[in-house]
Amino acid sequence: MVLVYVETTGGEIRKAGQEALTYGRKLADKAVTTCVALVLGKATDPAGAGRYGASRVLHAGDGALDAFESGLYASAIAAAARQTGARFVVMAHSANGKSLAGRVAVRLEAGCVSAVNDLPDLSGGCAVRKGVYSGKAMAEVQVLTPVAVLTVAGNAIQPVVVGDKAPVEPFAPELPARKVRVKGVDKVEGLVPLPEAEIVVSAGRGMKGPENWGIVEELARELGATTACSRPVADSGWRPHHEHVGQTGIAIRPNLYIAIGISGAIQHLAGVNRSKVIVVINKDPEAPFFKAADYGVVGDLFEVVPRLTEAIRRSKGSH
Repeated sequence: MVLVYVETTGGEIRKAGQEALTYGRKLADKAVTTCVALVLGKATDPAGAGRYGASRVLHAGDGALDAFESGLYASAIAAAARQTGARFVVMAHSANGKSLAGRVAVRLEAGCVSAVNDLPDLSGGCAVRKGVYSGKAMAEVQVLTPVAVLTVAGNAIQPVVVGDKAPVEPFAPELPARKVRVKGVDKVEGLVPLPEAEIVVSAGRGMKGPENWGIVEELARELGATTACSRPVADSGWRPHHEHVGQTGIAIRPNLYIAIGISGAIQHLAGVNRSKVIVVINKDPEAPFFKAADYGVVGDLFEVVPRLTEAIRRSKGSH
């Protein structure tokens, strides 16, 4: 059996949760078994997990689970895995998933493989492929334990609707005492989180100052993209740190990554080089980023970006 922990935001299933469910359903088909979803805390439509392949849904609606706490959640996930006899436990390789996977694996005495981007080979046990060395190589990891905990890399699996709502069963695991008291949560509203974004428009020190960021935001609006930045920009206070992408920031893998005025230092490339298409705009033809780009524009960003935005606006208007 495949158990999928489904992440929610405001009670709604997140894109990361949809990806994990799609992966879990495909894994269940390959292993000739069923896919069961686990939803923790407040949820407006837990039955919706069935649309992405879950045959049934376990919902732990205990108010203690409304606010995320890794220790509490790990205990609930491990309890669900034991109750269902799960062979695989699947979750998103998100901030929450990263903090949960190891804890769940320890509780289940299970092997754990993070950021997988392909289904495992089950012919001789469980062998899973994943990117290593910032995506420069692939490793095959053999899981030798009866249970495997897998986290699914963001944007590695396209969510697919395959069914309708699934039956929901109440789930009441025995929870340990809460060790953290949540007094408040501040969230960035109205934007797709960077790890889930399919289009990202990012900029660096070539912008010369925060007062010039309007052209980046305007391009992002036309594309329906999420904005990001390089580390020097975040460190200088030009942009908030939650927009920092790179090896020391958020690693992303969108369908389209547009880098504006970013030289392409190796630390930045390590966090974005798994993007499906990379477009670089830089006036320096020797900028290292061009070596990693699928498309490059050598030119002054203050001329190129507004013209690109206008061209996209005209193209949208003609359809």
